[in-house]
Amino acid sequence: MSKDQFVADYQLNASKKIVYTYLSTASGLQEWFADKVRIDEDKNYIFNFDQEDHYAKQNIIKANLHVRWDFFDPKSSVSQKEAYIEFKLDEAELTQSLFLKIIDQSNFYSLDELDGIWDGLIAKLKGTIGG
Repeated sequence: MSKDQFVADYQLNASKKIVYTYLSTASGLQEWFADKVRIDEDKNYIFNFDQEDHYAKQNIIKANLHVRWDFFDPKSSVSQKEAYIEFKLDEAELTQSLFLKIIDQSNFYSLDELDGIWDGLIAKLKGTIGG
């Protein structure tokens, strides 16, 4: 299946520091993004969706600004960076509005499916943070 890159911006009514916690920690991500999030002994994150584990490395970490998760198959020795999710926070100087940019490079869903998935996830995040 071909890879699609989904990119969208969502406005949030919360501080960067609060939102970043929900984007970068296992406990924060478990609140809105995945059914369960664990970290193994190699510091790989294991995201569980619908009772299926997905492994990822946290490859970009810029405090209160940017996180990138590169997904991989733990059973394969071949390095792949085909699937990833990036979260970028940006604050508009004039309005002080906070925007979350989602970049989702996926080979599992169409762009239309990703649009619906992310709309639902962001609604859940907004409900969690009150923003």
